[in-house]
Amino acid sequence: MPKLLTSLLLGAAVLATPALAAPRETPEMRLQKMLEGRVAGAPVNCIAQGPGISSTIVDGKAIVYRSGRTLYVNEPESDPRALRGDDILVTRTFGSQLCSTDVVQMVDRLGGFPRSPVFLGKFVPYTKPEAAR
Repeated sequence: MPKLLTSLLLGAAVLATPALAAPRETPEMRLQKMLEGRVAGAPVNCIAQGPGISSTIVDGKAIVYRSGRTLYVNEPESDPRALRGDDILVTRTFGSQLCSTDVVQMVDRLGGFPRSPVFLGKFVPYTKPEAAR
């Protein structure tokens, strides 16, 4: 019995070692993966809101809005550490556009309580070059 227990513990340690040795993906690395093969355009103040737009939160870094083939990266003017992928992003706009003057609210998914507001910055569009499409 002690040999079996020792073998199981050794096996578990060997299996866990690669997971511990693997570098952890940083927010910058995650954002770069999303933007791979894309070229940045000139920053814009506003983007259209509508049914075809979706958003992804890059923890502690940015909000990425997808509209068609374009990804708009918004790195907040306020502390980006308020951005957490497991929170709900609540956006209230007055009109059909989301602008750099708008504030979005992060809400805890489990408790439903609001977290720090996020003050948006400019939106940087990223598109794939014509040849890459």
